[in-house]
Amino acid sequence: MHRQANHDLSPMRCPHSLADVDLFGPGAAEHWYEAYAILHNEAPVVRLEGQGLAPDRDAYILTKYEDISRVVRDWDRYLPTLSLLVAQIKQSGKLARDMPDLDAMIQSIVTLRPTPELWRAHRQELTDPWVGPGAKRHEAMIAGHVDHLLDDMLRHEEADFVAAFARQLPQRTMASVLGFPMEDIPQLEIWGNAQVMSYVHGCGHNNILTPDQTQEKFRLLAGFSDYVRDQVREKRARPCNDMISFLTQVHYQALDRNLSDDEINGIVYAMVIGGLETTQYALAEQAQLICETPGLFDQLKADRELIRPFTEEGMRLRSPTQGLSTRMTTQDEQFQGVTVPAGSTLHLRWGAANVDPDEFEDARSLKLDRKAVTRHLAFSAGPRVCPGAGLSRLEQTISWNHILNRLEGMDYAEGNSFLHQPGIMLGTLALNLTFTLAKEIV
Repeated sequence: MHRQANHDLSPMRCPHSLADVDLFGPGAAEHWYEAYAILHNEAPVVRLEGQGLAPDRDAYILTKYEDISRVVRDWDRYLPTLSLLVAQIKQSGKLARDMPDLDAMIQSIVTLRPTPELWRAHRQELTDPWVGPGAKRHEAMIAGHVDHLLDDMLRHEEADFVAAFARQLPQRTMASVLGFPMEDIPQLEIWGNAQVMSYVHGCGHNNILTPDQTQEKFRLLAGFSDYVRDQVREKRARPCNDMISFLTQVHYQALDRNLSDDEINGIVYAMVIGGLETTQYALAEQAQLICETPGLFDQLKADRELIRPFTEEGMRLRSPTQGLSTRMTTQDEQFQGVTVPAGSTLHLRWGAANVDPDEFEDARSLKLDRKAVTRHLAFSAGPRVCPGAGLSRLEQTISWNHILNRLEGMDYAEGNSFLHQPGIMLGTLALNLTFTLAKEIV
């Protein structure tokens, strides 16, 4: 079954010229990739007048791979905007926990990782053993969750792949990594949605929420902080083999001390906000690539070594997080011949960079033999590369191995709109698929 264009269902019409391009308006997600082709050809750097961190400062959208790759690899020259907030908090002389409207993650950054050196140590000592290079310790656990979800999903000839599998797998995986009970996942999903509210419902490149939305976000997250503190208290008393127990016991060498409850709360916050969305969206888009590419399912089933390049190409072609305004220039810069003054905000459009025809040969095609297949920017790059990339990659490769074991084929069912959620993440709302079961499970 062929995918039907959803342009008529979107509140925004498909752009045909530069004047039509709007990356942030309602329905923009349905037309991002048409917009990127126009921007690459006509305006690889776009000025957003008066949309910087101050009213007299501008923001600039970068869409070229070479520009974004240069920015993310240089912390000092292109300062993370979060560093400015951390500096302001430290200069105020107040404790971060006593300041209103600061989430737990930012509070912990102030004490645990305010500098590039401490950021690196934080990753190496506290998160890499669990969600980075050390994520392979979770292979059996992830495989168990995959099989549990497939058992349920494949009882039917047709199912919503997002609701039945792609959304649930990272929820169950992250709960297991942290040490949360499976029965708490429905409530954890509510808290996770609150954490990413600005990235879904926020306006403009800065993802700004209304005062009412902000109030609701912090109301919901107050319950999450209480929940995590209860978990920390329990695991300090009776440690188990999970990340929160580890954090209650570890001696953080970079600061030569143990972690406080508030700091653990902030780390857990960061794990949840980063550990759910990327994997869900990647799996859903990869399923669509399989349905849209004749012979791909059989090719992957016959040669499992191709699964890893397939998942990497999937994330390159349809990046889960399309872009964020995370950096600021510390000096006047030139990008693609455009002068960007010091103090400007940079919106890094990873989704566009990953299909830049000047960087990737046949950039819009899925190529399983592409050289250096991991050099896309779906997880960013440099010192602030996504700390959970290892865990997400493991979830994706295990998922497709087990799906291929269980099926002879999959295809689109009737009734798909293929519409995406609002915001800056490429999140398919629902994906109805049909399944042909394998006669024998490999």
